[in-house]
Amino acid sequence: MQTRKKYIFLTFLASWLLLFFLGGDQLRRFTFFSGRRKGEAQRNWPRWTDRSLLKAFADPKELQSDGDPSLPSPRERRAARLSVYKNSRCRMETCFDFSRCQKHGFKVFTYPRDRDQPLSESYSKILTSIERSRYYTPDPEEACLFILSIDTLDRDHLSGQYVRNVDEKIRSFPLWNGGRNHLIFNLYSGTWPNYTEDLGFDIGQAMLAKASFYSQSFRPGFDISIPLFSKDHPQRGGEKGWLQQDSIPPRKKYLLVFKGKRYLTGIGSGTRNALHHIHNGKDIISLTTCKHGKDWEKHKDTRCDKDNVDYEKFDYQELLHNSTFCIVPRGRRLGSFRFLEALQAACIPVLLSDGWELPFAEVIDWGKAAVVGNERLLLQVPSIVRCIHPERVLAFQQQTQFLWDAYFSSVDKIVHTTLEIIKDRLLPHRSHSRFLWNTLPGGLLALPDFSTHLGDFPFYYLQHGSSPSEKFTAFIRVVSPAGSPSQPILRLIQAVSGSQYCAQILVLWSCEEPPPPSGRWPQTTVPLTIIQGRGKVRGWGLGDRFFPYAAIQTDAVLSLDEHSSLSTSEVDFAFVVWRSFPERIVGFLTQSHFWDPEQRRWGYTSKWTNELSIVLTAAAFYHRYYHSLFTEYLPAGLRELVDSLAACEDILMNVLVAAVTKLPPIKVTQHKQHKETVPQQVGCKDGDVETPPAREWSPSSPRFPPAKGKGTSGVGSSRHFSQQQDCLTQLADWFGYMPLVSSQLRLDPVLFKDQVSVLRKKYPRLERP
Repeated sequence: MQTRKKYIFLTFLASWLLLFFLGGDQLRRFTFFSGRRKGEAQRNWPRWTDRSLLKAFADPKELQSDGDPSLPSPRERRAARLSVYKNSRCRMETCFDFSRCQKHGFKVFTYPRDRDQPLSESYSKILTSIERSRYYTPDPEEACLFILSIDTLDRDHLSGQYVRNVDEKIRSFPLWNGGRNHLIFNLYSGTWPNYTEDLGFDIGQAMLAKASFYSQSFRPGFDISIPLFSKDHPQRGGEKGWLQQDSIPPRKKYLLVFKGKRYLTGIGSGTRNALHHIHNGKDIISLTTCKHGKDWEKHKDTRCDKDNVDYEKFDYQELLHNSTFCIVPRGRRLGSFRFLEALQAACIPVLLSDGWELPFAEVIDWGKAAVVGNERLLLQVPSIVRCIHPERVLAFQQQTQFLWDAYFSSVDKIVHTTLEIIKDRLLPHRSHSRFLWNTLPGGLLALPDFSTHLGDFPFYYLQHGSSPSEKFTAFIRVVSPAGSPSQPILRLIQAVSGSQYCAQILVLWSCEEPPPPSGRWPQTTVPLTIIQGRGKVRGWGLGDRFFPYAAIQTDAVLSLDEHSSLSTSEVDFAFVVWRSFPERIVGFLTQSHFWDPEQRRWGYTSKWTNELSIVLTAAAFYHRYYHSLFTEYLPAGLRELVDSLAACEDILMNVLVAAVTKLPPIKVTQHKQHKETVPQQVGCKDGDVETPPAREWSPSSPRFPPAKGKGTSGVGSSRHFSQQQDCLTQLADWFGYMPLVSSQLRLDPVLFKDQVSVLRKKYPRLERP
């Protein structure tokens, strides 16, 4: 019995000990709180125990309120976001009607503009860019995507450009359909003091192309983040980047710079108020000013006066030019104009804007062009940028210039990039790879409709260690009707077919009359195929020449006119040169452009000079990809220009290739033997329109401006030359700049014209009279 009592006592004691060690703390807290007053029990954590010490530093009430009271709480932000994005789970598969894009492809329709509703300058540029694009259609029945004519760029209700009653207006549109297949552009959302993403109307199931996109509001694969640009941003063309090829300094004067506004209160003030901590006055310059806004003096602090004085000591443009890195902090909104300014200046952006969905981040690898920092780790930024190796710094700078020129230098490029991203979503199996978007010439100029294999493009051979095909296709265009091929055509076919590199000969028959039967064409060692031209030839328009015919199988195309005169040696050497420069036009007959200061327009000359910027496609090698680019990339307006002006096709093709490569064409050795003759021959008729008389020429034929004289031939030549001038002027206006690049280079074979034995020369026939 005693033993049993002993065991019971020990068990009871062990139970109390366990309860004390494991649950005693909770019991003490329960007892402690139960004895407190009800008002004290509801006080917020933390409860400062030593109030006598805290009084010397700050009021405990201030310490318990974390952050700026004007800033919205996460719950308020979430509620504001849900009020705007009621369809926050929208994806292309759930909120986009793909069937509208199946019949006519990717076509974009803009709503008719209401004259009573004024548009901002920026939104007018956006609509104009869409209407100038190759995707535009005036027929809503053909459209896959719809753009509102209501200006939705500025949704700050304090702004003078704020459009009211948008909900009522868009619901009255019969095509609205709850926003399905619609794209809405926006640059500014929300207003003081919270700057939420409230647009003031329900976007429904519409996609949103928005600047300063908050990552928590961004719907991946559906919305598109665009850069914030000013109303002065150019419509097309745009200024070039500031990094010149031959003027790259090894080290710039400043490592890291910032010059801008400092917000004393409100959203965005935290980061900008702390920027002065990294300023050292030597290689890191961080300048802010409080002097902005109407009531800045009411809120200024002790630093404002000194900051304002230091701010005026430096020029902003000079800092951009002379700095390696530029700090791009958030403003009141996440994005700022400073982002595009830094890109253009080749000043590597250091982004301090937490939660910002970077522009076009769906396709652009910003890790190769910008440093993405953290607002809370501002003091670590100087040491981070100092650790970046100089070679990587140069790669960053070069990438900023590529991205600026390819996607951001004009409103046209920003809008067209937005449309191209949407088009990629519709056909993912034929979309741009990330490599194409982030490598020259960029996603707008590398068409996946042509191919998804990098080796099929003329730009990537060197990067992948490959080379173009070792054969070429001769492409001869014929416009002269005849029962049998003329002697110039026969000689040309024989010379071209004799080349060891010729794979096939294609004859483009551009007359309504049927071509001669196969028995009247010469026998060749390579296949000879007759292709009927596409449709009617309007005037001097030769647009069918650059159609991407499926019969062209080789990478290289030798474009020829029926009256071209070439020798086999000339063809062989020109092809060997082209294989070393597959992205350029390589040919014989050259012309050039110049700026006429008196007429204040671009001039066009065919005089024999050392300068050249155009190689006529009457005898030239180029990559077959340019047929696809010419036909599919250029909008209808430019193709109509080709049909309306004489010889505009040559200029347009050269302008297009120069715009893609930023390089001049290449002139090769010419065989000075033949003279230019003008045969008295009627050209190919198309209804009531007659093509110009054909000219036989050789690479040696001098191309002078037309002489002023009597006779129909002189008048026709003068009119022809005048139309070439008009073509060049209109193309420069369309592109927004002059893409043509001048050169003084001509490539000759080794030992050409040298006083050595002919047996040592690879192309001796080039020197024979």
